[in-house]
Amino acid sequence: MGASTSSKSPPFDGNEDVTFDHFEILRAIGKGSFGKVCVVQKTDTKKMYAMKYMNKLKCVERNEVRNVFKELQIMQGLEHPFLVNLWYSFQDEEDMFMVVDLLLGGDLRYHLQQNVQFQEATVKLFICELVLALDYLQSRHIIHRDIKPDNILLDEHGHVHITDFNIATMLTKDSPVTTIAGTKPYMAPEMFSSTKPTSYSFAVDWWSLGVTAYELLRTRRPYHIRSNTSTSEIARVFRTAAVTFPAAWSPDMVGLIRKLLELNPEKRFSQLKDIQSFPYLSDVNWDAVLQKRILPEFIPVKGRLNCDPTFELEEMILESKPLHKKKKRLAKKEKDASKINSSQVRANSHLQKHLEMLQRDFIVFNREK
Repeated sequence: MGASTSSKSPPFDGNEDVTFDHFEILRAIGKGSFGKVCVVQKTDTKKMYAMKYMNKLKCVERNEVRNVFKELQIMQGLEHPFLVNLWYSFQDEEDMFMVVDLLLGGDLRYHLQQNVQFQEATVKLFICELVLALDYLQSRHIIHRDIKPDNILLDEHGHVHITDFNIATMLTKDSPVTTIAGTKPYMAPEMFSSTKPTSYSFAVDWWSLGVTAYELLRTRRPYHIRSNTSTSEIARVFRTAAVTFPAAWSPDMVGLIRKLLELNPEKRFSQLKDIQSFPYLSDVNWDAVLQKRILPEFIPVKGRLNCDPTFELEEMILESKPLHKKKKRLAKKEKDASKINSSQVRANSHLQKHLEMLQRDFIVFNREK
């Protein structure tokens, strides 16, 4: 550290806090309801990352601050080869920033939409890598609650990484989890079991893994459930529908997915030892999997971003030096603030109070410190 940035940026001292000024935005690769994801380069180390930035005002207006804080809190305590790891978090007047591992292989949803036919050996390795990640999360008392192809990113070599801890939660003996959360087609039956809330555990993530594995192999999900399907209809589907498996699939893979799609969470595979003792996986060298020494058969196309090209249009909106654009905008905002009349101040005071609380309580993080 300690190298200088461009002549217009302040020199970077390794002991100071990392801020927006220490990154160059290269291109946008994703867009959410109140945030964007960009490819960035840290100006001193030249390392590339993905930067997610969320507008504070929109977060406050949509009552999303608690979720963002919870996600930050969870991610700061995690580091694993098959997760998208957090490196830095910081804020400025307008936005909150999360800087994470950059994975250029695209998410599994993108590849499904590109009509990729995942072979059984590929999905077998995906399952092995993902269960190591789920076992790690379990050891940290974390339920992800949104395992699905959209939230599994590939690196350039084809290894999987779980992302998006927006609705993840901590499970402790003192506080059982009952809140219904997730994406309906991937949510476990115990989340829909009755009208009164029932507690559930880590097994919900293993169910979602089963749905995901089935979808990767067959390009459709095992149950006909959509995001707008009612809870009572979903409960009926689980009671009455049987999962069908193509004859071309190996009996071993069918057996494994059946164990993940077990309706009863008590009988479902939901621990690493369940998976490791299953005969189909008896030949797996788990240390080699963890160290990424097993080479995936599916390797994403190199030299391009494996994502929806419409996001690349964002480049036209981003100036070549967006840091200066932001600084200029913030300076103008400060100037305009002095002209606001007292009635506007009163109208905005409630919002302002929430923004000040957000500013005060935001958790700054630097994995390198």
